[in-house]
Amino acid sequence: MPAAARGQPGDGAPPPRVTVETYGDYPSAQRAVDFLSDNGFPVERTAIVGTDLRLVEEVLGRMTTLRAALAGAGTGAWFGLLVGLLLGIFTVAWWGVVIAAILIGAVWGLIFGAVAHAMTGGRRDFTSASSLQASRYAVLVDADLADRAREMFATAGNRAEGART
Repeated sequence: MPAAARGQPGDGAPPPRVTVETYGDYPSAQRAVDFLSDNGFPVERTAIVGTDLRLVEEVLGRMTTLRAALAGAGTGAWFGLLVGLLLGIFTVAWWGVVIAAILIGAVWGLIFGAVAHAMTGGRRDFTSASSLQASRYAVLVDADLADRAREMFATAGNRAEGART
């Protein structure tokens, strides 16, 4: 949001922000901003910034041709349901169209899932979920409000166990 929209004079550049608290985990930083919000602080002038980012990929399990085929069948069935519902609104026996579309979608999804996995030639035979994680989370506040935020944290003793300021 431009600085002018927040009632700040200037050329549209956001006002400078300073760190008022630093936490070792994201939920602690969220609690800090929630604390500010609960006490009437203008939280639209705050930010939570994660630093020292790293990509973490959790391996969930082995991917076999059978699992790929079953996943494809599930995806195909959902697509078939969508197509069946869209086509079914134009027929009297709409449920027959929906069931046929689900079955056809599941069969084609099964085939495509198995073929796609087989074509990888054994590379990346696992499933995973990726996420970005930070080692520190800083609560930043517009510079003109930083003293007020620090005072609020100090009087409430709001420092979480993970605080590192």
